[in-house]
Amino acid sequence: MEMERNNRVVVDEENKDVGVGGSKKVNYADLFLRFTALILSLAAALIIGLDKQTKIVAVNVVSTLPPLYVPVTAKFHYLSAFTYFVVANALACSYGAVSLILKLANRGSNKSCLTKFTTIFDIIMLAVLASANGAAGAVGVLGLEGNDHVHWNKVCNIFGKFCNLVLVSLGFSLLGSLAFVFLVMLAVVKNH
Repeated sequence: MEMERNNRVVVDEENKDVGVGGSKKVNYADLFLRFTALILSLAAALIIGLDKQTKIVAVNVVSTLPPLYVPVTAKFHYLSAFTYFVVANALACSYGAVSLILKLANRGSNKSCLTKFTTIFDIIMLAVLASANGAAGAVGVLGLEGNDHVHWNKVCNIFGKFCNLVLVSLGFSLLGSLAFVFLVMLAVVKNH
C-alpha cells in the first residue's frame, strides 16, 4: 500500500491522538482542558482581585450619641482566605500556561516523563484549588449568613456587589478545578 508521506493521516487508536504525516501527535482534549483551566483560573483571580466596594456605614460608638457615618471598603486582601484564593488561582493559571506551552512544544515526541510530571502537578493544582475554594467558600458563607455564636454580623447585606462578584469568581474557580479533575482522569485513562 503506497501513500504520500506528507498527506497521510495517522491515528493512534490507543491514545486517540491524531497526527498529520506521522510526525506530530496532538491530544486535543488535553490541550483544550489545559487552556480551559488556564482561562477559568485567570478569570477567577482577576474578578476577585479587582473586586472592591465602598459603602457609608453607621457606627454606634455610644448608645446615647447619634451614630457616626464612616466609609468602609471591602477588598479581597482584607481576608486571608480571599488572598489565598487569589494566589491559588494565579498559581493554577501560571501552571496552566506553562504546561500548555510544554505540551505544545513536545507534542511530536513521546515523553512519558513529561506526562508523569504534568499529571503529578495537575493533581497538586487540583488540591490547591480545592483548598482555596473551600476557604473562600467558608468565608463567603460567613459573610452571607454571619455567625450568631461568635457575634459576627453578616456583611453581604451591606456589600452586595462585592459578595456577588466573589460568588462569580468562586464559580469560575470551581469550573477550573473541574478542568483539572478531567485532566487527571484523562491521564489515568490514557495510562491504563
